Amino acid sequence: MNTITYNFDVIIVGGGHAGIEAAYAAARMGSQTLLITLDVEKIGTMPCNPAIGGVGKGHIVFELSALGGLMPQLCTKTYLQARMLNTSRGPAVHGLRLQIDKYKYNELAKTALQQTENLTLANGMVQNILTDGQKNITGVVTRDGIAYTAPAVVFTTGTFLNGTIHIGETNYPAGRRDEESVTKLSHILETDCNLRMGRLKTGTPPRLLASSVDFSKMQFQQPDNLNHLFEFHPHKVESSHACYITRTNVATHKIIKENLHRSAMYSGSIVGVGPRYCPSIEDKIGRFPDKDSHQIFVEPESESCGELYPNGISTSLPLEIQKQFIQTIQGFEQAIISKAGYAIEYDYVMPDQLKYTLETKSINGLFLAGQINGTTGYEEAAGQGIIAGINAHLKVQKKDPFILSRNESYIGVMIDDLVSLGVDEPYRMFTSRAERRLLLRQDNAFLRLSDKSYNLGLITKSLYNDIQQEKEIIHQTVQSLRSGKNNTDLLKILGNDQSCKLELNKLTDNTLSERTLNTVWADIRYEPYIKREVKEIEKTEKYQKLKLSEHLNYRELPGLSKELQEKLCKYKPTTIAQASLIRGMTPAAISVLILHTNKRSKNIEK
Repeated sequence: MNTITYNFDVIIVGGGHAGIEAAYAAARMGSQTLLITLDVEKIGTMPCNPAIGGVGKGHIVFELSALGGLMPQLCTKTYLQARMLNTSRGPAVHGLRLQIDKYKYNELAKTALQQTENLTLANGMVQNILTDGQKNITGVVTRDGIAYTAPAVVFTTGTFLNGTIHIGETNYPAGRRDEESVTKLSHILETDCNLRMGRLKTGTPPRLLASSVDFSKMQFQQPDNLNHLFEFHPHKVESSHACYITRTNVATHKIIKENLHRSAMYSGSIVGVGPRYCPSIEDKIGRFPDKDSHQIFVEPESESCGELYPNGISTSLPLEIQKQFIQTIQGFEQAIISKAGYAIEYDYVMPDQLKYTLETKSINGLFLAGQINGTTGYEEAAGQGIIAGINAHLKVQKKDPFILSRNESYIGVMIDDLVSLGVDEPYRMFTSRAERRLLLRQDNAFLRLSDKSYNLGLITKSLYNDIQQEKEIIHQTVQSLRSGKNNTDLLKILGNDQSCKLELNKLTDNTLSERTLNTVWADIRYEPYIKREVKEIEKTEKYQKLKLSEHLNYRELPGLSKELQEKLCKYKPTTIAQASLIRGMTPAAISVLILHTNKRSKNIEK
């Protein structure tokens, strides 16, 4: 086939949430960027729950905002309901969650990218990768025979690599509902790029017509009155749509149990590993047979389509069984299914083959971001996308890479986990994954990352100045409260989050915004713990580059349990810092590794 060629600086393959952020970042930094996707009209589609944020995931979105990402801007313009989760606990584990109008989000994402300078959008299915024979990527080729060349390419393929949809005994190739599967690219990545591949699974529930549901039988979910969303500047929240809660019951579970053998999860049709923390309803019932009820969040998909997302009953059972069990649920007795629930399997690249920039180790200039790296969720994908896009641009410009450490961001935690440990199930972000979560809060994301994003050219000088002004207000307020006459009274009420904030407002003449108030409260309340964490970070950084010998025989090291010996042999950490991330690793075991490494270094010096 004859080909035609077009030249760019950076190419992004895939128009999901990782692709959007990668393209937006690279183009705004000055690279002539191409985003190529199967259908430009479906950029930013939300094939599963149209919600963004939550505990852990919301932290990533705040960091995206601090880095000038597009997702937070789109959220402000498309949310249907806003809630702050986990408010009964301290601000370190609060999580902003927005229910999104999926069609409005999709349309605004496409428009925003079309209006971005240096960015070109194109339809096409990439089927081949071009290299120079020296392990340097030079571009991609579509099935139409069009060659696009660039020294940096970012693959953000989502669930499309050999994607297969399962509904009961029926299965067929698809990347998402009503979209093609990309069937040739996995083979190219595996054979030509020497990348180890795996297979994962995720799923989605059936969609229900809102007009067929009886909301009077459900629990109303109250939205929150907030004055900030994911962006830095204040926003008066106006939640326009209600969300509800209902539950499965004994009758629901009876139908599902009787038909488990017809689920693709249990029939053997699916070989991919599913997400442990977002299981299908049949998986929940199979794993927890003694539990007779599971919660379902009934959430709108859009203000225009009249469809509901019943969050909590993802399924791959046959359609007729889906109808039967759904109509046993309170409020769903007459529910009409508008779209069947399904499971989807897809290929992914094992992420321990990546650098911290998300560039592959085997092919220079080839970056991967999103579900292709074994993650799940729009937020995790977007967080990887912006890092890959930034580093693709920096690679082209021959500048130093941009790496976020796990001590300074949740995005850094995620990438460190992926690169150091790999995945054996779809990766999802939780605050528990961050050892320094007292330091990595939602409220201080802009303070933590704005210097970096401003230096990269990702945020405006005006926004940067506003952030610096807030930083100074926080510093002055904290210093005043610690040294002033009200300090004793303040310390007496630090154990109570809400009353402390009320007192803080009185002490500062009600001049602090809600976010600033949270930051001041946390800095004072967590002070001794923060000091301890800072010391731990300094201690960790001391050993960050302390290298472990690749020839080290962990099975012969005294002081290590058999379990840790096996894990160390499996993961083969290159530094003490990486070894410390292995689940179950103890301080005593780390001490053994440090002691052995230091002894070996002294022997080499002799």
